[in-house]
Amino acid sequence: MNRWRHAVFFFLFGLSLFAESVGRPNILVILSDDQRADHLGVNGHPVLQTPNLDNLAEEGMNFRNAFASSTACTPNRTCILTGQYERKHGVNFNSRSSLKEEAWERTYPMMLKKAGYYVGYVGKNHTPIGKSDRGVGYQSGVMDCSFNYWYGNHNHSTFYPKSKFPIYGNAKVNTQVEIFTEGALNFLSEKNGFASAREFLKSRPSDKPFCLLVNLNVPHNKGTSTMRLLPKDSDLYKSAYRDHIEDLPVPDTYLAEHEIKRPKLPNHVYNGQYIDSYNYVKNRADLKERMVRVCQTVEGVDRMVGSLLSQLKQDGVANNTVTFYTSDHGIQHGEHGLGGKVLLYEESLRVPMIVHDPRIPKERRAGQSEELVVSIDLAPTILELAELPVDHEMQGMSLIPLMHQKTVEWRIDFFAENLFTGQNYPRIEAVREKELKYIRYFPRSHRISYRKLLVSSIEGEPPIFEELYDLSKDSHEKKNLVGEKNYQMDLIRLRKRCQELVFQAKGSNMYPKTWPYTK
Repeated sequence: MNRWRHAVFFFLFGLSLFAESVGRPNILVILSDDQRADHLGVNGHPVLQTPNLDNLAEEGMNFRNAFASSTACTPNRTCILTGQYERKHGVNFNSRSSLKEEAWERTYPMMLKKAGYYVGYVGKNHTPIGKSDRGVGYQSGVMDCSFNYWYGNHNHSTFYPKSKFPIYGNAKVNTQVEIFTEGALNFLSEKNGFASAREFLKSRPSDKPFCLLVNLNVPHNKGTSTMRLLPKDSDLYKSAYRDHIEDLPVPDTYLAEHEIKRPKLPNHVYNGQYIDSYNYVKNRADLKERMVRVCQTVEGVDRMVGSLLSQLKQDGVANNTVTFYTSDHGIQHGEHGLGGKVLLYEESLRVPMIVHDPRIPKERRAGQSEELVVSIDLAPTILELAELPVDHEMQGMSLIPLMHQKTVEWRIDFFAENLFTGQNYPRIEAVREKELKYIRYFPRSHRISYRKLLVSSIEGEPPIFEELYDLSKDSHEKKNLVGEKNYQMDLIRLRKRCQELVFQAKGSNMYPKTWPYTK
């Protein structure tokens, strides 16, 4: 059966290679880093100015219930590329693994490339890919050579990327967002002097549809904490929002370190000790300073979006370019006294997600959706937009019916997970419905291999702690209802559902298709 499915898939894919490229949309995917869903003007932030993204949302589709399936950079960025849960693709910080080339070839950008798209990549990569004589993952060079246009770096870019990554040395500016803007604009329409002698920086051919991925490293800590307010920095990064610092909202459930009387999670589940990167949540003054920098960098990203959209219009391709904007996950800003991400609370799990397809009649595309959408939905959506068959190993759903505001049967819940056991984090699994959320925790252990972690709960490992929240009454997840009599039937149902979903997320025993790192 599997052989037959593979044969049909590649037959259909082969047919697509001969299809006329005329009419196929261009694809622009912009991915921010650690941006919470509420850090957009259109999503209700009272101070942050994001006019270009707000307009994109108002003219496209703003998915108000969008979520990451894994709330850490590497696993969820890989989820976005593959359309698979981490449980299936098998890449995380602690997995010590790299996507095999055969798995990489079935990601959406590589499938677009095979089908005749000109593909470009700008900015941060946090997915290790491939194996070569040079090494495994980031050292292999596989990803760098896979794109027609590569102007990126592996791991964190920081706010001033030039000092760390020579590839950015030809940019006129020094700050991350603006460097990436230059690189993306050159991809769209070659700028004199930018490419110099680097052939791979030549701009796209006009006779091919394109797909451009722009991946940022802000407002992530590695971007915001390295801001130095240098003389040549834009005024945006030196003074903006500082006169509104008192207006920046502190979360309703914020607890400074000295205010924590009873930890949100028992000590045997999570000891609450996070890395220095998140120390800013320990007091209000540092939190406010971080909020200023988050607003500054997100507005910088918004300006980049405006520049790219303007260039698309100037090039005459705006009406045939579908734009996606989202983040890899959110982050805790001291809610419940917690810093960092990874924990599957709403602040970390929710992401902004905007899709604008100008080919849809305006009366049918302008709006917002309250359906539950997940990061793994992007890959199948993009492939369907490009009139390509969706790989049967992808686990997401195409957003196209929702983008057209069609009434369709949609998911009523989704699975979320954390398998990263560094930085004191436990393993976590969750089921999120529109009104209820169930979370279960498993001990972090250095004695269990990552591959064993992929199946341990499937094989019957019991959780060490559980949470149940009624989000319709308690959107800030203040009261754990596991012990409440009126919710016992829901608890039993969601325990069973979580077991079903983790099994589905793991998928085929043929996965993960990864290379192990050698010591």
